[in-house]
Amino acid sequence: MPDLPVWFEVGSFVVLGLILLTDLLLVVRRPHEPSMKEAGLWVAFYVTLALVFAGAMFAFTGAEFGSQFVAGWVTEYSLSIDNLFVFIIIMARFSVPRKYQQEVLMVGIIIALILRGIFIMLGAIVIEQFSWVFYIFGAFLLWTAWKQAQDEGEEEEDRENPLIARIRKVIPMSEKFDGGKLRTTVNGKKVFTPMVIVFITVGLTDLLFAVDSIPAIFGLTQSPFIVFTANLFALMGLRQLYFLLGGLMNRLIYLKHALSFILAFIGIKLVLHAMHVNELPFINGGQHIEWAPEIPTFVSLAVIVGTIIVAVVASLLSSKAQAAAIDPRLEEDARKSHSDAE
Repeated sequence: MPDLPVWFEVGSFVVLGLILLTDLLLVVRRPHEPSMKEAGLWVAFYVTLALVFAGAMFAFTGAEFGSQFVAGWVTEYSLSIDNLFVFIIIMARFSVPRKYQQEVLMVGIIIALILRGIFIMLGAIVIEQFSWVFYIFGAFLLWTAWKQAQDEGEEEEDRENPLIARIRKVIPMSEKFDGGKLRTTVNGKKVFTPMVIVFITVGLTDLLFAVDSIPAIFGLTQSPFIVFTANLFALMGLRQLYFLLGGLMNRLIYLKHALSFILAFIGIKLVLHAMHVNELPFINGGQHIEWAPEIPTFVSLAVIVGTIIVAVVASLLSSKAQAAAIDPRLEEDARKSHSDAE
């Protein structure tokens, strides 16, 4: 497969970098809680932007690269939506003022981009040098899919990370937030605000998300450019999507099962690819396993998109989802928001 045009890669990074920088400056200059209309318009803008970019990929780089981007973007976006619930719980747990939640989310997105960029570079180098790493990626995704299907994790989300608990004991910290500041003055002494803990928690969460998502997208494409841009588009607009979905996240009751199926599918695809290009001496004498099929990109795209559509429709039609109660922590967060506005 030919390489992507250099002018296309450079031009894409310049344009996307400017858009991300503009978004960041808007948050810094005007911290606020966006309305449903504002959040919806921004989410629509970023989704449209991703679709326009996909169209450009098809037009300038070919159907194969275009299909890889769409499959990667849909997968990463779906995983990001599932991870939004964790961000919602973090904000509610630390009682972050709604006015400054955009700032926290933007910092979290920047941290995620940096971490994923590092993981993508390392992953691309490892994949180029050692084809057997696909066995490891495949096995990891199958294990992740099985764990995701267990519907566990809520109790773990309620427990404070041991590292965070230790940091609380070591560094002097105020009891309340001071706007979006990291440090404040209490009784004449400079101390940190709880915002530091929030940023650390979001950063650690981003690290865990990257460990799950990067192997998944490498199962759809081996192009570092496509991997990074798919992650970038999945994260752009995530901040606004947070405010748009809010407490409705727990009504998508079949999303976890859909993501579990997608991760398992990609895990199987990776294992089959590893068998097809096998070089391990203790497997088939170090020879390629010719009967192992290579799943085409368009098949992967159809499976991923179809699974997400079925899960969302089934969730919306489910009587169990319609009767689902909003998490009490989210109700408390909304109540504080209304009282602050008054």
